[in-house]
Amino acid sequence: MNPRSALLFSVPLTLALSGCYSRTTHANAAQARMEQRAEEATEREQLAMIPPPAKTRFMAIHTQESWQNPSITVQPGMLQLHVMQADPSPSAPGTGTMLRPVAARQQELNISLEKLGEAIASIPQSAWPYGRVVALEEANKTPATAEPQVRRNMEVAIGKLNDLGIVVYDLRDGLVR
Repeated sequence: MNPRSALLFSVPLTLALSGCYSRTTHANAAQARMEQRAEEATEREQLAMIPPPAKTRFMAIHTQESWQNPSITVQPGMLQLHVMQADPSPSAPGTGTMLRPVAARQQELNISLEKLGEAIASIPQSAWPYGRVVALEEANKTPATAEPQVRRNMEVAIGKLNDLGIVVYDLRDGLVR
């Protein structure tokens, strides 16, 4: 086969193969988007069982120590999810004592931004005394070089939480987003 006929043969073959590849890539991307939408719908469905937020119960709270709903601390490379499990005994005597310490009910989980919806949807309904509201804050003492990344992560987290039907509350400023 001479070089000219080899070139004429290879060009259509290359175009055909690249066309198949782009269709396959496009189909895979579309499949991934469909799976993501289905997962988000499942997460919204799970969170719909939690009542809407009650502003009268949470707007006066401005410290992390007083907050009882889930909260998130945004860091440059991850999110830290804080969950306070409900007290198993609803009686007032003994609350916060050595027999029923508050710290034993607290859980802190480090999660990636991509797993935020899955993590929030897995929190039990009993851990949401104020309804579907999450406190969100930036990590303390963030280096100046990491502040833009933290701000981007904050915006992405707020968007994701709002998409799931969750109100975002800024403890320091008392703002609802």
